[in-house]
Amino acid sequence: MSGGEDRAAVSGGADRAAVRGGSDGTLRRTLSALRHDPPAVAGAVVLLLLLVVGVAGRWLAPAGVNDVDVERMLRPPSLDHPFGTDELGRDVLSRVLVAARVSLEVGLVSVGIALLVGVTVGLLAGWYRGWVDNVLMRGMDVLFAFPVLLLAVAIVAVLGPGLVTAMVAIGVVYTPIFARVTRAGVLSVREQVFVRAAVSIGASDARIIRRHVLPNVAAPLIVQTSLSLAFAILSEAALSFLGLGVQPPDPAWGRMLYDGRGFVTEAWWLGVFPGAAIFLTVLAFNLVGDALRDVLDPRQLTVSEANRSRT
Repeated sequence: MSGGEDRAAVSGGADRAAVRGGSDGTLRRTLSALRHDPPAVAGAVVLLLLLVVGVAGRWLAPAGVNDVDVERMLRPPSLDHPFGTDELGRDVLSRVLVAARVSLEVGLVSVGIALLVGVTVGLLAGWYRGWVDNVLMRGMDVLFAFPVLLLAVAIVAVLGPGLVTAMVAIGVVYTPIFARVTRAGVLSVREQVFVRAAVSIGASDARIIRRHVLPNVAAPLIVQTSLSLAFAILSEAALSFLGLGVQPPDPAWGRMLYDGRGFVTEAWWLGVFPGAAIFLTVLAFNLVGDALRDVLDPRQLTVSEANRSRT
């Protein structure tokens, strides 16, 4: 190995060590900041409860979600039925609890699809640029031009209503966001010294992207993921409300809102409780996402470091 390659390797190793140290410091700073942020803590608690309910909802439910009892139709909230009963005498609390699993599944799977495809597209576009960038990002621009719900409805209309198609549709409509975030990060990182050093010693593109580029664009992706989960759950509720998501008799928060629309004056609980579940879930994801953005946003870090230097 020549002297220039030795220096490049040493420089690359030092930069990698600095990046690893910075990542560890960022993780500690993030956890510390979240612990001292009451809204973020409240959001995290709600999400933890949602996770427990999503996993164990069927065991926590006091009754079967499809147990019909015509003698108990439209009963108001009581000790026997804390959330009341619906027009078929089914326990609303049980259906709200079980529907939490559906919302979690749709949110996690759809955002997982968007994250996987969007990050891949953004990495390729930002690293290779040129015609690859133009082709991939113009495709993302076409998807991004459509309103989210309209595009999701169009995809479900083509594929057919159901839980799986709702996941795919929501994943597709949120892919461009992750592609744009990833591409912007790659364009910035690819000019850093440690990346140039890796290129100069002949490291493969796959190795550079995996070991140097991707870890350094993770922070904005984490923030975007937390925020997209909220919108994915909201989109699933909208699709279910329109009859394009989860199909009866399986419970879903959006579908429960639709079923309760005709009983607003005589059975307010049919819409209030599933609506409150949607509201609290989306709010919790947004609170955690906003806290992560405040901690991981480079502009916020720069301001905080400047403030510390003045004291």
